[in-house]
Amino acid sequence: MRRIGTIVFLIVAAFGAQHARVWGEEAGAAKPAAATCDRAAFRLVLDVGHTDQVPGAKSARGLREFDFNLRLAKLIEQQLIDAGFTKTVLLVTDGPALQSLARRVARANAARADLLLSIHHDSVPDSMLEKWDYNGEPHFFSDRFKGHSLFVSYENSDRKGSLRFARLLGLALKSRGLQYTPHYTEKIMGRRRRELLDPEAGVYRYDQLVVLRYPHMPAVLLEAGSIINRDEELLMGTPEHQAVVAAAAVEALEGFCQERKPAKSDRIARPNAPAKPRLRPAAVTVPASGASRP
Repeated sequence: MRRIGTIVFLIVAAFGAQHARVWGEEAGAAKPAAATCDRAAFRLVLDVGHTDQVPGAKSARGLREFDFNLRLAKLIEQQLIDAGFTKTVLLVTDGPALQSLARRVARANAARADLLLSIHHDSVPDSMLEKWDYNGEPHFFSDRFKGHSLFVSYENSDRKGSLRFARLLGLALKSRGLQYTPHYTEKIMGRRRRELLDPEAGVYRYDQLVVLRYPHMPAVLLEAGSIINRDEELLMGTPEHQAVVAAAAVEALEGFCQERKPAKSDRIARPNAPAKPRLRPAAVTVPASGASRP
């Protein structure tokens, strides 16, 4: 009888503990805190697309894409630092396109960053361009398409991470009323036609792009908008719009950081420590079919 009484007591005690736990959850009792983002340890390489010598596309009014890229990237950098992501690195390279591509990939890998985000502004194939005069000078434009777009490579060593950050950034832009451009799925784009991976967030697949394929960390390229579209070019140049894009980037990085373990600070702090072999600049092979866009 003593043994039966002990068993009954244990069953009742277990039931009582379970009931108390369930009741506590329903009543809103405190739960263990979830892991938080260590912003100070997270390292983002913020790549400025193109170079001063090879400035990329021209806008409808003849301005250089590189200047748009640099201005937006600097604003994103500042907002990230203000938000606590103090290890953000602004990557600006120079020289010819091929050398610049190799250099930026090598520098990103050497930094052992947690993420690479490349900033660009979009144009269209030459076959879509129309002529117009602006301030008495001839220029080219195309008002057919507008909006941002995001690209990832399935050849990246962390494809899932690339897709995840691209989706977070696309949704952050969408929540602020910005729309991505769907024209990359159309036949008229020819060899620039891309597979749409995420129709909600506007994420496309671009396997061959060097700055997406070769980094040893998740990598995403943002085309912030079409500067060959006359109305959108003006919008891209406003501080208000740039601030909206930068805020979306901060929100996306915060979400990504919550889900990812940042690189160890001691590994970053000892650049001369032995490391595994990594991609050298000379080892970067740039395909001839449009993948050289830096």
